[in-house]
Amino acid sequence: MRPTPYVASLRVYEPIASFSYADQLRWNSISHETHTGKEEELRAIVRLVFEELPTFRVDGAHIIDFNSQRYVSPWSTSRRCWAALEEFRSSLPRSVVPFFFPVAWEDIYSNVGEEQENRVPHIISETWMIPPRWFALFSPNERLRGNNEDGVFTIMRTEIHKAKKRCLDAHAAVRKAFGPGPVEEELEQLLNWLNVFHPDSIVECDYGGLANYLESSLRNEGQSGLESDTSIEDVESSLQGLVAGDGVLAGQGYERLVRRWRNVAAFEQAN
Repeated sequence: MRPTPYVASLRVYEPIASFSYADQLRWNSISHETHTGKEEELRAIVRLVFEELPTFRVDGAHIIDFNSQRYVSPWSTSRRCWAALEEFRSSLPRSVVPFFFPVAWEDIYSNVGEEQENRVPHIISETWMIPPRWFALFSPNERLRGNNEDGVFTIMRTEIHKAKKRCLDAHAAVRKAFGPGPVEEELEQLLNWLNVFHPDSIVECDYGGLANYLESSLRNEGQSGLESDTSIEDVESSLQGLVAGDGVLAGQGYERLVRRWRNVAAFEQAN
């Protein structure tokens, strides 16, 4: 059982040679068979239980070996924690902020906030759902399904140049169909994030513990579990409909996708 079974992740793995020499030495010592995902989730839970200000110390990484090359996706737990804290803080009315952020934090907040402006995490996480735009980065033949010690899993993995091309195509289709708007902006932000990394990087979407919830949801509907998951195909179909000006085709694909993941999100209320 995963420590945080409701989290999915989008990761970028950069070639290990693109990191500092010290990081290369440390990350070359990690076996690609090490279950770094569980350790990352445990570390995140510790940060929730024990009060600790975000800092930028290095805390671990995911490792994959591909075509005799090693690729690394640093956890950057502290950086991601600080980004989430900043997002929460900015959502509050100014008068309410002191109730959540002690005055003693203000100086630290300002200094660390300035530091983190130019730092981009290699991992983006979502809880209880996977954004449709993530599926637009992959093709069905890049999807891997199976079982491990945590249950079923689904991982999608592709080269970053393919992911960026697909993101551009999706952005063009959405902008042509709907013009500027929230969906178009989200795709643009995703592309900007991908553009930060090494051109030989690898992009990965990991359902994480959501794979188990999706498996249960699909079987409850009489389907064959994860093998019935056509999320990539549904997004492809929806985008093809937008390009062709076929609103029915676009709507059908999107509705299948949304319904499937709405059922997964419903487990949050059940828990």
